[in-house]
Amino acid sequence: MKALRRWGAKEAADLSRVHQPVLVANGDSDRMVPSKNTRDLAQRLPNAELILYPDSGHGAVFQFHADFVPKVLAFLAS
Repeated sequence: MKALRRWGAKEAADLSRVHQPVLVANGDSDRMVPSKNTRDLAQRLPNAELILYPDSGHGAVFQFHADFVPKVLAFLAS
């Protein structure tokens, strides 16, 4: 947890040069990677697609696998 706190206190990296498509997914109640950080990451990536799952935490992609898997496959196919 100390390492996560130190990492969270660092200045945000310049991601504007990342032009590859990026799929960013998280739960809206994740304690390890807070949703505000997920939103911030997606906003700083110029070609990002954001998926935030409601009422879920760090395991959102497993909790919502029936929704997530088709979205990932479509993202990878595009």
